[in-house]
Amino acid sequence: MTTPHIEAPAGAFAETVLLPGDPLRAKYIAERFLEGAVQVTAVRNMYGYTGTYRGQRVSVMGGGMGIPSCSIYTSELIDHYGVKRVLRVGTCGAVLDEVEIGDLVLGLGASTDSGVNRTRFGGYDLAAIASWPLARAIDDAAKAAGRPLRIGNVYSTDLFYNAAPGLIDMLRRASVLGIEMEAAGLYTAAAERGAQAAALLTVSDHLISGARMSSEQRQIGLDQMIEVALAAVT
Repeated sequence: MTTPHIEAPAGAFAETVLLPGDPLRAKYIAERFLEGAVQVTAVRNMYGYTGTYRGQRVSVMGGGMGIPSCSIYTSELIDHYGVKRVLRVGTCGAVLDEVEIGDLVLGLGASTDSGVNRTRFGGYDLAAIASWPLARAIDDAAKAAGRPLRIGNVYSTDLFYNAAPGLIDMLRRASVLGIEMEAAGLYTAAAERGAQAAALLTVSDHLISGARMSSEQRQIGLDQMIEVALAAVT
């Protein structure tokens, strides 16, 4: 079985897929956290792997940057490979003073400047929200690990370099926890197909203070996020 963007046999993916943006991050997660991980696809160097975690089958695959790329891989994984749950694991930039570098953020909802969901919904607004069973499992896993978890709205932007005047102030007034580029598309692509989706993010930089994760902080913080994510889905 192949799709335009995935070349893997039927049954190659587990029902749960972790979806980092970077394919090399997917490779790292597979090698660092999964037992018996096997590469199942590498089309366009977008690597995908399947292995086990605590005896349960789990897959991880790169999803690329932005809503279009994330939506493509989410749709094909669900439609062609029987995937039931897609959990984005990535980073975000903070705008609120109380949100700090290294914080874990669960995007319960995803606002956006993208037009994809209005296109899906005939010109109307379609609320992009995480799936409750998966969101609850992430919250439970974070509590069990003793990791504080910020839960709320994130902002999925199409423009990484966005100089729109007043945007940051608007996001701060709306108590948006972080800015990223995929969740709003992921949530609705999964919802259309009856699958679960959520986005678990680590705050890697702060758009107000200018603070950024060091290389050491990034490695530790992202590893802790992956541990929470895997505990949630297994």
